[in-house]
Amino acid sequence: MVTADTIAAIATPYGQGAIGVIRLSGKDAFSIVKQYFRPAKGSFEPKLVRGYTLRYGEWWYQRELIDEVLISFFVQPHSYTGEDVVEISCHGSPYILNRTLESCLDAGARLAEPGEFTLRAFRNGKLDLGQAEAVADLIASESKAAHQIAMHQLKGHFSRELDEMRTQLIEFTGLLELELDFAEEDVEFADRSRFFELLDRIKHRLRTLIESFSLGNAIKNGVPVAILGAPNAGKSTLLNALLGEEKAIVSHIAGTTRDVIEDVITIDGIQFRFIDTAGLRKTSDEIEEIGIRKALERASKARIILYVFDVHASSQSEVHATYELIKEHAPDATILKVGNKADLVQDVEFLDGDILYISAKEKVGIDVLKKALVKEILREKRIDNQVIITNVRHLDALKKSITALEEAERGLRSGLSGELVAIDLRQALYHMGSITGQVVADDILGYIFANFCIGK
Repeated sequence: MVTADTIAAIATPYGQGAIGVIRLSGKDAFSIVKQYFRPAKGSFEPKLVRGYTLRYGEWWYQRELIDEVLISFFVQPHSYTGEDVVEISCHGSPYILNRTLESCLDAGARLAEPGEFTLRAFRNGKLDLGQAEAVADLIASESKAAHQIAMHQLKGHFSRELDEMRTQLIEFTGLLELELDFAEEDVEFADRSRFFELLDRIKHRLRTLIESFSLGNAIKNGVPVAILGAPNAGKSTLLNALLGEEKAIVSHIAGTTRDVIEDVITIDGIQFRFIDTAGLRKTSDEIEEIGIRKALERASKARIILYVFDVHASSQSEVHATYELIKEHAPDATILKVGNKADLVQDVEFLDGDILYISAKEKVGIDVLKKALVKEILREKRIDNQVIITNVRHLDALKKSITALEEAERGLRSGLSGELVAIDLRQALYHMGSITGQVVADDILGYIFANFCIGK
């Protein structure tokens, strides 16, 4: 699928910068360059262009010298899109970029749609759909962990694993359908016992991928961590200690924090979104009461909750009661008990291995707390050496694949005809293939690539 028209777009972020890039892709990319490019040495002939080469010179448009430029040439099919591609590097002035783009459009190029360069790469077999989505994740990655997951998928590890499973299922489905041609002879080409073993292996792997979504989604979007506890427990001081700056107001007056305060830090390559909330207590103050309700609402959406209490002022019963209250509102979250102000007492009343003792004010124990957060997310898993899914579309397709495989297994065990079992198997193949784009509807493609930037 090499399209007839040539597209162009600014590929770098809008605004002033040292360098800006305009990208063209299509059969007329080189001839458009010829109209405006004056090389510093020699002449420029589109038919003589060699791939992976650079040319330096000037870009002229409407008798105006726009800029000195460096042009990269990629000859199809050895390019990102599989078509002839040109990248014009110039100074990052909005005026220079817009005038250069204007000249390309005036010469017959069309302004690219969002994600159209990557869409062409997919259409021309340079990337599968899963890899194309990884491009968007790679661009959006804000932490080392998110980058690693996106890069792993971009390299095709997820796609190869899916292809291997699909190939095994296709082979067995073919044998089942072959039996239909010999229905009168009552023969079996497909070994049922081996098929059940195959189904167990594939379902186990699909479930492992599904379970990885919780980790992958948290890493991709940032792990939400709510800081809860009674007033004056040191929640805001802890937030400031974690962030390394005075983000939250700290006061000895109870109830100072009445609204939700959020900020983001990266710990060992994983992004955490910390949420400081109003203190949990009974109050007649209407504004503070609203803040407490909001705190519990945010807690219900957090993956991890830091329950902070003052080891000097809290009793075991109070800690237990507040812990249960938080657990009631956030049953799916991991709750870490954090005993603060441990520097103020010689003997802590309730030494407990489940409690992390810190002094937020003196910044004692903060590194241990950070390690506990990272450990809770990774749970001994390596993110640089395994497939972890982060995409809701992939999650949905994997779940539907398992459902179809379970239907096929039930049908085969109950003596259902191979023709009907094959229908369920083909459903599973369809859903697995939809992840990589082996089978996909145009409206889904439109939705996926609409979320890309225009120059990509």
